[in-house]
Amino acid sequence: MPDSFSQLPAAKAGFQRALRRWFRAEARVLPWRSSPSLYRTVVSEFMLQQTQVKTVLPYFARWLEALPDFATLAAAPEEQVLKLWEGLGYYSRARNLHRLAQIMATRSAPPRTPESWRELPGVGPYTAAAITSIALGARAACVDGNVVRILARLTADGREFRDSAMAAKTFAPLAVALLPAAGAGEHNEAMMELGATVCLRSNPRCGVCPVRRFCAAARLGAPQQYPRLAPRKTERREVVRVWCLRGGALLLHRASVGARRLAGQYELPTAAQAGLSEAAVACGPLLARRQRRITRFAITETIYALPPPRGKLGEGLGWVPRAKLATITLSGPHRKWVGELLCRPAAAPTAPGPRQLEP
Repeated sequence: MPDSFSQLPAAKAGFQRALRRWFRAEARVLPWRSSPSLYRTVVSEFMLQQTQVKTVLPYFARWLEALPDFATLAAAPEEQVLKLWEGLGYYSRARNLHRLAQIMATRSAPPRTPESWRELPGVGPYTAAAITSIALGARAACVDGNVVRILARLTADGREFRDSAMAAKTFAPLAVALLPAAGAGEHNEAMMELGATVCLRSNPRCGVCPVRRFCAAARLGAPQQYPRLAPRKTERREVVRVWCLRGGALLLHRASVGARRLAGQYELPTAAQAGLSEAAVACGPLLARRQRRITRFAITETIYALPPPRGKLGEGLGWVPRAKLATITLSGPHRKWVGELLCRPAAAPTAPGPRQLEP
């Protein structure tokens, strides 16, 4: 497909028709599509940021059951909002969604344009375009990683982009040019669906692609070469954590409500939060070593069992009874790790050991 594809009326119209027919026949049945509303669109778009559909589905169902509309969400306490979000990660999304609902509750009508939606908490260019095109009929183009991948392959654009944001900015004009005169929301959903189910990052399903005849990369036989993004630098981090039980209660650290990340949430304390050096903590039995990735960071977390500390606990530390662990908001990985470790008898030393923690 030549770069001027979007300016060729016949090719552009053919692309739109093929994409639309495929979407209407093959689109996944999703709850925010089958029973659409502005609120459902907003909630789904916030949840789908950085998160796959299959992960979002059970969270979306629970959220809608507890918080069915903007007014209910606006009136909900933050603790409930974060608890319903627990496990989805990137908790700033939940707080921004909560704040957005509180703003919406004060207005007689929702904003109508992408520009006005971008003034609301947590709404960037992509989310604004998705919400306004899908729920409000605005002619706005969504450009996320899926759409970038499709457009890069359609044009066989071999330029290397510094990052995904630069690629999205570069392909935005083409995404706008390919929008139909009417039905931008359906077109955007179809593009995103195509990228999520057919035009995959690895092993694209070109044999069943409805727009393959328009794709320059498919003709070249090298779709996986596009788009070209500069290699991402990975930063490695080591975190040493403390596991300590006393009388059936677990020692946890709660981040302050004003923290930039994990505000108000509980995690196993780090050595520093427990007032100890990492070397001192590492003298205890090693219970677990876990690895995870957060954006560009590759994090290795080691968890050591230690006896209960003496004296006054440090800031943010507290004993949480096992019976109450289900009611507090633990970060997703720590919820899993705590559950695993509590099932191990060796991970529950309640009697003081030969060495006590110093306050």
